[in-house]
Amino acid sequence: MKTSTDRILTTHVGSLGRPHELLDTLREREHGRPYDAELLARQITEAVADRVRIQVEMGVDIVTDGEMSKTSFVDYVKDRLGGFELDEDFGGKLPPSWQAEVDMFPDYYAAYMNKYSATVAPLRRIKCVGPISYVGQAALQTDIDNLQAAVATHGDAVSEVFMPSTTPNTYGSNQYYTSEDEYLDAIANAMKVEYEAIVAAGFVVQIDDPGLIDTLTDPTRSVEDREHRANTKIDVLNHALRDIPADRIRHHTCFGLNHGPRLTDLDMAYIAPFMLRVKCTAHSFEVANPRHQHEWTIWEDIALPDDRVLMPGLLGHANNYVEHPELIAQYIMRYANLVGRERVVASSDCGFSSRASYAPEVHPTVAWEKLRALSQGAELATRQLWR
Repeated sequence: MKTSTDRILTTHVGSLGRPHELLDTLREREHGRPYDAELLARQITEAVADRVRIQVEMGVDIVTDGEMSKTSFVDYVKDRLGGFELDEDFGGKLPPSWQAEVDMFPDYYAAYMNKYSATVAPLRRIKCVGPISYVGQAALQTDIDNLQAAVATHGDAVSEVFMPSTTPNTYGSNQYYTSEDEYLDAIANAMKVEYEAIVAAGFVVQIDDPGLIDTLTDPTRSVEDREHRANTKIDVLNHALRDIPADRIRHHTCFGLNHGPRLTDLDMAYIAPFMLRVKCTAHSFEVANPRHQHEWTIWEDIALPDDRVLMPGLLGHANNYVEHPELIAQYIMRYANLVGRERVVASSDCGFSSRASYAPEVHPTVAWEKLRALSQGAELATRQLWR
């Protein structure tokens, strides 16, 4: 994995806004209506090439495909895992960690939920009804081929390539296996196929993990139960990653997609020890979120293992302000002074379009300028750190 050996590198978490013509075709597919499969394949290929081009033009060093083929960072697995079917009884229920805040701010979230009318696929969950297996090899290979072709045209302008993949711990209900442990183990062994194929293609695999925060925030369970379940889920993830070198893995600790008051967010000082148990080299987490901007100081007291890198999110994924490069540089300097300049890669809080939507929280044209500001801030910090 590339680290900031001679300058501060830049990246982001993964998802980017999809072109509207691609959304149009994805919408038809996701609603079970007739669509042109060849057209969709061509639109995805072209969108990946275009989003890689934009990342390069904005100065991003470590790029990805923008998740152009996926309707969300987790929903895509419904087509890649055998043994599951859509849970028709789900009814759009929110995780308990979300619901707690919805109950605190019902008027705000009533309006917020209307945004889902702009997505190409409804909120869905899946349920396990048979033995779990990985059946998404063809779709995964297409994603790999599209990304490889897109980055090949940019030569040395691309420092490294990553591909996001979801954690084994965010799926639906188990109606087949006799125990939760057996169920999670089966998912881990299935997703292991995807993780290893991404790394075999020459990419770094990024594990998108909202499950850790959801588990630790769940108000329906005791603190002891939450922590036990969180550690169990970390063990499951590490089991799935067991044959991949740690320096080919980056982990994104996702605080959730509810772009609201976030009064139920846990302190990063509490989350970090769990996060550091994950087998990986780089840790991605929120900083630009105003509920977490102050938490850079936790690294004064928490020892970062020698083999780890921080990827603090210095771009907000829930607002359309473009962060000033000077502010970005200041935060980079804070982290660099605490853990060392070589162990900081500037990133974003979360994806800019974690669900395929006509109205993502950050407009794509604004997201591009955020990425440009990130690169400019990294350049300013580099001048100070390597002068």
